Order: sequence, then structure tokens, then C-alpha cells
Amino acid sequence: MPNFNITVINGDGIGPEIVPQAVNVLGVIGEKFGHTFNFENVLMGGCAIDEFGEPLPQATIDACLSSDSVLLGSIGGLRWESLPGNERPEVGLLGLRSAMKLYANIRPAMLFQPLKSACPLREDIAERGIDMVFARELTGGIYFGERGRNGDVAFDTEKYSVSEVRRIAKVAFETAMVRRKKVTSIDKANVLDSSRLWREVTSEVAKDYPQVELEHMLVDNAAMQLVKDPSQFDVILANNIFGDILSDEAAMITGSIGMLASASLGDTKVGLYEPIHGSAPDIAGKNLANPIATILSAAMMLKYSFGLTAESAAIENAVNAVLESGARTADIKDESTTEVVGTVEMGELIIAELRK
Repeated sequence: MPNFNITVINGDGIGPEIVPQAVNVLGVIGEKFGHTFNFENVLMGGCAIDEFGEPLPQATIDACLSSDSVLLGSIGGLRWESLPGNERPEVGLLGLRSAMKLYANIRPAMLFQPLKSACPLREDIAERGIDMVFARELTGGIYFGERGRNGDVAFDTEKYSVSEVRRIAKVAFETAMVRRKKVTSIDKANVLDSSRLWREVTSEVAKDYPQVELEHMLVDNAAMQLVKDPSQFDVILANNIFGDILSDEAAMITGSIGMLASASLGDTKVGLYEPIHGSAPDIAGKNLANPIATILSAAMMLKYSFGLTAESAAIENAVNAVLESGARTADIKDESTTEVVGTVEMGELIIAELRK
């Protein structure tokens, strides 16, 4: 019976509500398919600041590095916003990605058919289908470049090396090879030297994948095209900041940011899996949060880190079946909704579907 050790970081805000639902789902998967999942809970983010005085304790790093993968909820909140930038909860997440050497963020953005009416785009656009994957560079660029303040001036530096661009480009092309064989690389090459390097290296990597179509698209045009015709995209390759912004836009056109999962990966199978939404402190503790993105993140863990494709598909199918039944959390309710449920109830419905 395979054993998998998972480090669990509930985090802040709605994190302690949504993560247990994903853990419960993994428990049922273990029962159904004969696996054992061992969970170790650690602190990161605002709750770690409150407990230890820092957002990323060394014990948390050690636990994550010794596990088979990490499941994360959300971090941050209003109560820590007054802290200096280098002491805020978000620093913990950046530090963990760096410690785990996770340079590739994989973010699928798919419109579930039962949620077509929740898509804010015109019906004819939604009917064409939305099914794309972002390959976002995660440990370089403006978030990690030199920064500072000098009197009335503040600066953040966008910086990339050839090796950093090459390795994320390879992830994008490998992903495209098992999908529809198209990569759209996002840059601002008409203005930025870093983007011109990005375009050059991506074009070189493309030569190793002759089956894959490569197109280059300026980031401002990409933002428009995501609204105009999202069906044109298969795999979107982007740097850290462009990928961060555009994937959130893609999240909203699929119905709700509460539906989108993500995987952060490096050169090993050990990954960090988390929903792309924030900690939503305004609804924390009210049993209102949508746990589906976290549950789908757990499904990605099964697929990408553990190689359990059937188990991953079982979760995805269970989520789709529950949505087909008309059950919705408040963020995705529409005219097809038959029942508005809370965080715990949605988790229970998905588990019930898995047990069938």
C-alpha cells in the first residue's frame, strides 16, 4: 500500500476552512484506492507571525522539504497589512517557493460546463469553451529582483537569465505536448529588454518541439484576447508578474476565482499545491468559502507529484457531478442553482459522490 507524506499549511483567513475539506477528500481517495496519506500540520503566514514572530519558521521549511508534497490554503489578511513589506505573511510564501526551488507555477483555467452561465463573457464566447493552462515562472522577475527606496523614489527590478527562461519554457512546451500543442508566450518585447531576452530564448526552445505551435503575444494584447476569445489559448507561458495578473483574469472568466487550482513545481516531484485565491478575511469563519479550488489542487497533487492519474480524475469527476446536480457555493450560484451550500457541505457532497 503506497504511503505519501503531505505537509499541510492551513494558513490564514478561510484557509483553516477550505484545507480540511481537501484533506477529507484525500482521505476518501486513500480508502477507495488503497493508499495511505499521512498529514503533518505546520504554520506559515500571519498565523506563524502571531505564534513565532516570523511568517516562515525554519521548522515549516524543514517539514516541507522532508515531505512528498505540500498542500496550502491561503495566507495574509488585513490584520498584518501594517507590517513592513519584508515581514508580511506573503514573504513566507515567496520564501517557501524559493526554499523548495519551485520555479514553475501550473495554473489550469477551465470552464466547467455546469458553470457556463456563471461566465461573465457573452454566451456565444463561453460556448466556444475555455480550457487553458498557465505556465508561470515563479522564482524570478520583478518579485525577486533588486528593490528598495531612496527618498521619494521606490524601485523594483525585472531581471531574468537565459537559464531561468529556458527551464520554464520547457515546462510550457512539455505541457502543450500532452494537450493541443500550442504555446502562447507573453512578453512586452516592444519595450523591455528582459522581454526581448524572454522572446529569444523561448524561440530557441521551440526548435526542440517542432510539433508545437509557438506564438508571441504582448501582455496588453493578451489581456484583451482573454476576454475577446479565450478559446484560442492552450498553454500560456508567462513571466512571474504577467502570469500572476493574467491567470487571475482567466480565473474570473471561468466563473469564479474560487474554482482554480495551482501547482508549483521544480526539478523533483515534490510540489506545493494551493488555490489561486486569497485569504478572503471578510468571509473567514462563516462557512461561505468555496473549497473546490483547494480540492482540485489536491487532485493536481495526486496527478503531478504522485502519478495517481485515476485518483485525480475521480476527484475532478466528483466535482463536476456535484456541479451538475445544481449545488453551488455562494460565489458560483446562478439560475441553474438548486441549492446554495456552505464550505463544509460542498466538501461533504463531493465526498458522497466519490463514495458512490
